[in-house]
Amino acid sequence: MSRRDGALDLLKWLALLSMVLDHLRYVGFSADWLYVPGRLAFPWFCLAMAANLARGGASASPWRYLGWLLLFSAVSEIPYRLFIPNPSTLNVMPTLVLGLLVARGWQAPTREARCLATVALLLAALFSSHLMFGFFGVLLPLVMLLLFRRSLYLALLPGLVCVAANQWRVLYGAAWLGDGVALWGLVACLIAPWLGRVLLRQAGRLHPVPMRRWAYGLYPGHFLVLLVVRQIAA
Repeated sequence: MSRRDGALDLLKWLALLSMVLDHLRYVGFSADWLYVPGRLAFPWFCLAMAANLARGGASASPWRYLGWLLLFSAVSEIPYRLFIPNPSTLNVMPTLVLGLLVARGWQAPTREARCLATVALLLAALFSSHLMFGFFGVLLPLVMLLLFRRSLYLALLPGLVCVAANQWRVLYGAAWLGDGVALWGLVACLIAPWLGRVLLRQAGRLHPVPMRRWAYGLYPGHFLVLLVVRQIAA
């Protein structure tokens, strides 16, 4: 792109804010309701990835984009495990790495890209329980990309994939029993892709601080900051 997309930068900032709000639940405050805005973070990061691919940002230098994700997948794992008590999965970056490979495999007509996408799908299927958001989380960037320039109504389809990626059985069971947080969490998962698409269409005139490569460090960095806050509040 010749011009910086302000709406895309805004989407990334809001996704980061949603993630931080979600992780505030682990600082020690009684704030389970933060789970609801936290459901927006992952689908908005996936939508930002799909937007980069659709507009040529990531496809122009796919190895560099993949390299940064791989680097911070490794860098983020220790801060993630220090902050999240007894994590059952890896941090979210490996899910995004596999999701990028799958989406690129559909977008690029090369044998190399298709082979990498196949390997990524196999890894996602075999190690789904170790990936944050699991197999469906790996598929979400591709679904976002397939429907990126389609009708906004079709954005509800990625919403269903988002629900599946967010342990929908647990959410559905709790919502069925009348748990308000679970009910609103389901709603947030369903509408998150649609809300993100609306933002990308309507917020083009805004110009937030651009999220460049330095922003990758915000992911491991926010774990360390929140860890310090938890130690002070303890």
